[in-house]
Amino acid sequence: MMGNTRVIAAGICGALFVGYCIYFDRKRRGDPEFKKRLQQRRRQQRAAAEGSVLPDFPSQKDAEAMQAFFLEEIQRGEESLSQGDYEVGVYHLSNAIAICGQPQQLLQVLQQTIPPHIFRMLLTRLSTLR
Repeated sequence: MMGNTRVIAAGICGALFVGYCIYFDRKRRGDPEFKKRLQQRRRQQRAAAEGSVLPDFPSQKDAEAMQAFFLEEIQRGEESLSQGDYEVGVYHLSNAIAICGQPQQLLQVLQQTIPPHIFRMLLTRLSTLR
């Protein structure tokens, strides 16, 4: 008799747990931000598998965020280049060029300010991005 009550109690606990899981799964899937977060996570996982990390580009509607991102990427690129880490520096500079309103003018400035071999690396990275 005691064994039957334990089996029944275990069955009830199992059913409650499954119900709990179903309820929160539906709640999670019903969240409007769920798909956005899921897509962003998948993009980051794909980028990590390829060996690079995609930056979180700001919304093009938010001019302040775009400008802050641009300046931050330029600064990171310059710092990396000054430390001798050319690949990371080129990566950040290419991100800045990607969101720049006038990329041709920025490329002209960079061509005059950075060494030719680094500028060629930058052009190669830009050609693969496009």
